[in-house]
Amino acid sequence: MNRTSAPVDAPAPGAWEDLVTAALLGTDRRTPPASGPGRGREAPVALLDAAATETVRRRAGLRPARAARRPEPAPADPRPALPAAAAHRLTMLLADRSGVGGGGRRGTAPDLMELLPQWLAVANSRGFAAPPQALPALLDAARGRTDLRPAALTFAGPRAVWLAQLNPDWRFALRATPGGGAALPAPEEADRVGQLWQEGLFAERVALLSEIRAREPEAARELLAATWATERAEDRLMFLDSLRTGLGPRDEDFLEQALADRSRNVRATAAELLSALPGSALAARMAVRAGACVAVDHMRAEPMLTVEAPHECDANMERDGVVAKAPAGRGERSWWFGQLVEAAPLATWSGRLAGRTPREIVTLPVADDWQGELHAAWCRAAVRQRDAEWAWALLGVPSAPEAGGPGAVSLAERAKLLGTLSAGERAGWVAGFIAAHGLSEAFQLLGVCAVPWAEPLGRAVVDALNIARDAGSYPWSFSGVMGLAERCLAPAEASRLDGLLAIPDEPEDASPGAGGYWAEAFQRLVTTLRLRAVMAEELGAAVPATTALTASTLTVRS
Repeated sequence: MNRTSAPVDAPAPGAWEDLVTAALLGTDRRTPPASGPGRGREAPVALLDAAATETVRRRAGLRPARAARRPEPAPADPRPALPAAAAHRLTMLLADRSGVGGGGRRGTAPDLMELLPQWLAVANSRGFAAPPQALPALLDAARGRTDLRPAALTFAGPRAVWLAQLNPDWRFALRATPGGGAALPAPEEADRVGQLWQEGLFAERVALLSEIRAREPEAARELLAATWATERAEDRLMFLDSLRTGLGPRDEDFLEQALADRSRNVRATAAELLSALPGSALAARMAVRAGACVAVDHMRAEPMLTVEAPHECDANMERDGVVAKAPAGRGERSWWFGQLVEAAPLATWSGRLAGRTPREIVTLPVADDWQGELHAAWCRAAVRQRDAEWAWALLGVPSAPEAGGPGAVSLAERAKLLGTLSAGERAGWVAGFIAAHGLSEAFQLLGVCAVPWAEPLGRAVVDALNIARDAGSYPWSFSGVMGLAERCLAPAEASRLDGLLAIPDEPEDASPGAGGYWAEAFQRLVTTLRLRAVMAEELGAAVPATTALTASTLTVRS
């Protein structure tokens, strides 16, 4: 069909987007840009002509411009270079895209991208520099996975910032590196510290305060106090949060002043920090309030705790961080009571309750259905105050019914309580939990355990998986734990798994094909463990090499 149309003028900036919009909506609803007065049947023709012209222009056209200034050379990285084998391994890890989503069968090949966080942790612990040729792929991987960014940027070093200034896809490296990679002044450089604190961007000021706080806590607090009155509320909240590092009694006066802040969130954070100082005046006030709510009833055959929750939330309680308005579905009195107990020093209760130990206290019955509220508040207090004795009492023995003490009302609370214990204690408790109750509820608890898992914990996980296999359990329901084991089980455990690689006899009630899946999964586990051992050797690290990590530090995906 022959047709003619008027010439199309050069489109304005954004014309391509306008053309796409017109094509999607239709020319009846959107007039094509630069189509002239045409309407009706002429509009589609104008749209196609404009699109054809713009396509050629986009492919071949280049507007002359002044030559850009040549970039400065990339900064030097003084760290030692990776061993050749480790550099080759990094290339393989970054190139792998074998992970299977959606619960499909993965085969027996290790998922290399899931091993990248652990490889980066070991490489950073050894102080190696990233190979320059690997930096683009490393930054691309970190762009797609935020969990990789801290370790990837540490490994990439100063050249990551240099590259991010040239490629907008890697801007996250600039956001994560305040000052564009410029070194922060040392605390003793008073003039530079003062200038950056007064004139720097917010991210630079946060980084400066955190750096000084880690080295000289009092100097950081004094720096913050000097400008506190003029800071924005949202900035005061972020700055106040930095005081968690090195928190001590000398911070009390400043935090007491913050209790009168205009911002409710700032007041709440100040109160939380003060309650973490058992000797603070706020902790003493909370101890009096909470102690007045709990007593021992000796009139019964067996001693029992009784609770009389507050009948009001007065101004002094609000000033000390008690939130007056209860969430939907919570009674006001129980809401106030829980906050008082959570903020009171745990040492209060032994003196208040006739010298009983924490274990004796939590075993006392509580009248009138207050037990759940009281013990849940004690759980939060034990986590806030990092009190291992109370955490043990509230956790109870792992083999107890419902696998917890009277205060462990949820897996989330148990995981937090475990965080107050040493790495060995955590592993031992979770191993006992798995031995008594299996793996169905253990995934969240495994996330707080140090990596690689201690031998008792690793043995408990493998034994539970073997029991599930022999029982013909539905295999895909254990894929999350199996994937976690690939990243967290000690590589030395690989030799113990050789007997699990054969396809087992399937019980009559087993899931169809379960035996083959289990054999495949154990083969992948063994292969991955042996690969992790080789990776550590390539980096010159002893096996095990990542005991400072927890499973949650690595990518935990169910």
